[in-house]
Amino acid sequence: MIIIGVDPGYAITGYCVIAFEKKKFNVIEYGAITTPSDMRFELRLLEIADKLDMLCNKYHPDAMAIEELFFSRNTTTAIGTAQARGVAVLTGAKAGIGVYEYTPLQVKMAVTGYGRADKKQIDYMVKLLLGIKACIKPDDVTDALAVAICHAHTGNRRSFEAIGGYQ
Repeated sequence: MIIIGVDPGYAITGYCVIAFEKKKFNVIEYGAITTPSDMRFELRLLEIADKLDMLCNKYHPDAMAIEELFFSRNTTTAIGTAQARGVAVLTGAKAGIGVYEYTPLQVKMAVTGYGRADKKQIDYMVKLLLGIKACIKPDDVTDALAVAICHAHTGNRRSFEAIGGYQ
C-alpha cells in the first residue's frame, strides 16, 4: 500500500510518500511545499494543489492521510490553513484515492503510544520506525510522516478493503 501523508499549511505543507507492506515501511519521498508570503493567496493554494497533484500522478498512492486541524488562538491562520487543507483533500479526491483524517491525538498514539507526546518524542519515533537517520526539517514534514504512519497502523485495514484487498 502506498500512502501519501499531508500536514497542510499555506506557507508550508509537509508531505511524504511511503509504502507499507507486510508490516514494513519504505520511505519513497518526503519534503515540504513552501510558498512565499508575498505570493497572492490563491496562487499559494494553486502551488500546493499542483505539487500534491504531481505526487499523486507520479506515485499513484492508495490512500491520503491528513491531520485534522486544531487551533485554539489565531483564527486568521486557522482559516488559511483550513483552505490549504481543503486543497489537499480535493487533490486526493480528484486522484481517486481515499482521504483519511486523523486527530493529533490519534497520530501521537499511533506513533509513540502516548497521546500527549511532544515534538521530540514524535521526531524520534518517526525516524526509528522509518529508518531515517537524517534530520527532518521542517517539523511539518515530520508531521506528514507521522500521519502516514498513523494511517498504516490504524487505517490500513479499511483502506485495503476500500481498494479490494483482504478478499
